[in-house]
Amino acid sequence: MTARLTRRLMLGGAVAFASAGAARAKDRRMTAYKTPWCGCCDGWVAHMREAGWTVEVVEREDLTPIRARYGVPDRYAGCHTAVVGPYAIEGHVPAADVERLLRERPAAVALAAPGMPAGSPGMEAAGRRPYVTLLINRAGEATVFGRHNGA
Repeated sequence: MTARLTRRLMLGGAVAFASAGAARAKDRRMTAYKTPWCGCCDGWVAHMREAGWTVEVVEREDLTPIRARYGVPDRYAGCHTAVVGPYAIEGHVPAADVERLLRERPAAVALAAPGMPAGSPGMEAAGRRPYVTLLINRAGEATVFGRHNGA
């Protein structure tokens, strides 16, 4: 193989790799699992759609099996579970945190805003309080991923 052919093959591979990465970055689709009676979940879905996401909503009476399938421990449960790429998004996580998660691609299973934090997307009517989003690893341990002022 000549040096010229080797360079062309390497360049072609680099272009294909970069194109695949760009396509993934533009793929802004997720599935959100929620209970039929939860209105604040609808508020979060609207927040994600306003941020440019396409959200398929699937209603379930019980979200425990969904959380278990994606490795989200019950102690970090929110009122809905979304799935984007390899990650679960648990509860009222801001769109900016989801986008950062997908940019950084940490070794984790989920990003969570446990409970229903006042002031988080979809929970604005509950007031404004500081809250955190947590990055959950495969062992079920969490670290702070984002800090928010609830505004």
